[in-house]
Amino acid sequence: MSKFMYLFRSNPAAYKDLGPEQFKEQTRLWETWLDHLGKGSHIHQMGERLSFEGKVVRGGEELVTDGPYVEVKDMIQGYLMVKAESLEQATQLAKGCPVLAMGGSVEVRPFFEG
Repeated sequence: MSKFMYLFRSNPAAYKDLGPEQFKEQTRLWETWLDHLGKGSHIHQMGERLSFEGKVVRGGEELVTDGPYVEVKDMIQGYLMVKAESLEQATQLAKGCPVLAMGGSVEVRPFFEG
C-alpha cells in the first residue's frame, strides 16, 4: 500500500454560525468517517486540526504576513495520512469526508516514492 495525505480545505465562515447541535452533528460525521477508514486499515497516521491563526513567510526578503492564507477564502484546516492501493482508491475514500458537505474540499496527495 502507498501513503497519501489528505489536506482538508474549507472556509472558516462555513462553521462560524453552527449552533451546538450542528457542531455536535459535524463531529459525529467526522468520527463515523474516520472510524470507517480505520476499520479498513486505511489510516496511517492521524493528523490534527489546525488553528485559524498563523503566519506566511515569502520570498528572499522573508516577508512575513498574517495568515495562513490572507488572500484566499479557503484554508487548510487539518490533515490525515492514509494508506491505499492507488491514488484512485485514496480519492474514492476521500469522497466520504464530511468537509465536502460544508463546501470544503479534500486535496489527495501521494508521498514521493523515489
